[in-house]
Amino acid sequence: MAEKKADSGKVANALKKYLITGVLVWLPIVVTIWVITYIVSASDQLINLLPQQWQPKQVFGFNLPGLGVIVAVVVLFVTGLFAANVLGKRIISLWDSVLGRIPVVKSIYSSVKKVSESLLSDSSRSFKTPVLVPFPQPDIWTVAFVSGNIPTEVAAALPESEYVSVYVPTTPNPTGGYYIMVKKSDVRPLDMSVDEALKYVISLGMVQPDQQTALLAKPAATESETE
Repeated sequence: MAEKKADSGKVANALKKYLITGVLVWLPIVVTIWVITYIVSASDQLINLLPQQWQPKQVFGFNLPGLGVIVAVVVLFVTGLFAANVLGKRIISLWDSVLGRIPVVKSIYSSVKKVSESLLSDSSRSFKTPVLVPFPQPDIWTVAFVSGNIPTEVAAALPESEYVSVYVPTTPNPTGGYYIMVKKSDVRPLDMSVDEALKYVISLGMVQPDQQTALLAKPAATESETE
């Protein structure tokens, strides 16, 4: 009787092991396919903006999945090409000026514009330095990202001048988080890329970076890393 229970226990453990292994194999594949399908489907809605006679169903007699992605890439490229020349810069500047005078709209537009420029511009150093900071209290550390310089008005109100502004992402969704200002002496630089730090946060610490990450021997971030 005991042997039968032991055998059944082994079978149950084996089934559990193989089921979990199967889930770990298929889950990232399914999620990746779902995300790509969603992006392609959403991009294909751009085709509906074309005149009826220019739409693929009218031209070819059937829909072309993924054509919206190509259209979106072309539109973005042409827009970037146009915005890079002198005439485009003047028109965009005029457009910014017009939107900047409309109540409510100017607040939303300017905020989104500044955030997108900070995140996507090659010249920006925001969100390019992963660090460790004490949060939410001393002696408890979390991964954060240096998010730019502190405005002079804010720095003047702080008890000390040596502060660094950082973004602390939440886990496992890094799009939500906290913008905080910590003492520069409390900041610990990390020898890892932004991608490695994000993977580490999103995976609840289960995806380890390839190299040694924390340089805790450094008492603080250097001037070039934190400003």
